[in-house]
Amino acid sequence: MAAEVPLPPAARAPPGGASGRAEAALGPAAGGPGGAATRPDGAEGLFVVLGAGFAAASHPLLYVKLLVQVGHEPLPPTIGRNVLGRKVLYLPGFFTYARHIVEVDGKRGLFRGLTPRLISSTLSTISRGSVKKAFPLEDMEHVSNKDDVKTSLRKVVKETSHEMMMQCVSRVVSHPLHVISMRCMVQFVGREVKYSGVFSAIGRIFKEEGILGFFVGLVPHILGDVIFLWCCNLLAHFINTYAVDDNFSQASVIRSYTKFVMGIAVSMLTYPFLLVGDLMAVNNCGLRAGLPPYAPAFTSWIHCWRYLSAQGQLFRGSSLLFRRAPVSAASFPID
Repeated sequence: MAAEVPLPPAARAPPGGASGRAEAALGPAAGGPGGAATRPDGAEGLFVVLGAGFAAASHPLLYVKLLVQVGHEPLPPTIGRNVLGRKVLYLPGFFTYARHIVEVDGKRGLFRGLTPRLISSTLSTISRGSVKKAFPLEDMEHVSNKDDVKTSLRKVVKETSHEMMMQCVSRVVSHPLHVISMRCMVQFVGREVKYSGVFSAIGRIFKEEGILGFFVGLVPHILGDVIFLWCCNLLAHFINTYAVDDNFSQASVIRSYTKFVMGIAVSMLTYPFLLVGDLMAVNNCGLRAGLPPYAPAFTSWIHCWRYLSAQGQLFRGSSLLFRRAPVSAASFPID
C-alpha cells in the first residue's frame, strides 16, 4: 500500500483535545517556557473564541474523517496513478467526500454535530485555564546543554507532568460532549435522528447507558494524550540539549519550534489511540455506524484495537487526500 499523507496533528485530534495538543506541541512559542506562562486576565475569553473558531472551521474535515474512521464508503474508488506511474484504485478524498455530503444534506450538512463540539472545545479551554490557575507552574529557564543530566531531566519531568495534568482534566471534562458530537455526526450513515440535540442526547445516553455512557472511549484518548506529551517533550528535550548548541545565534528560535516538529512526528504514533477512542464512542449505541457490518459490538477498547489490528486498519482515516483502496475493493483489472 502506498504511503498516506497524514493530517496535521490538530486536524487529527478529536474535538475537545485539539487546543490542548496544539498548545502542548508549541512549547515556548505558546507563551513562555513549556507553554506554561500565566495568561493575562481576559485572555481566557480570547482563547475560547479562537478555539471555537478553529473548531467551526475544521469541522467539515473532522466530520469526513470520522465517517472514514467508521468505515463508511458511499462512493466507489477511482483509477489513478501512483508515483511510479502504475494504475491504482483510490478511494474518494476529502473534497469528493464533502461534495457527496452536500449533495445529500446540503451545505449545512457539513456542520452536523458542530454545536456539541463547540461546547466541548469551550469546556476544554476553560478547564485547562482553571487547572493552570489552581496549580501554577513557576517560570522555568529552558533546558540547555549546560545543565547536568539530572537537572535537565527534572525540569522536563516537572513541566510534562504539569501539562499532562491539565490535558487529562481537560479531556475528562470535555469528553461527554465529544461523545455526543461523534454520535450526531455518524447518524449520516444510517440517516437516523436519534441524537437531535444536546439536551435530548444527554437524557438519552443517561437513560440507556448510565453515567458511564458519557465516558466511552475515554481511556484510549487519555493514553494517547499522555504518550503524545511524554514522547514529544522527551524527544524535544534531547534534541534541544544535545543537538542545539547555545553558542548558535538562532538556538532559541530552533528550540521554540522543536516541540511543534516533534508533535507532527509523534502524532502518527498515537493516532491509533484516537481512532479507537472515536470508534468506541459510537460503538453499539443503536446507530448503524456502530453495528455490523461496520464493526462488531466491542466489549472493550482493547477488543476494538485487536480487531482493527487484525484488519490492518489501525491508521484508517489518518489520511484524507490519497487513500488507496484495499485489494478487495478491486472488482476489475486496472493494469
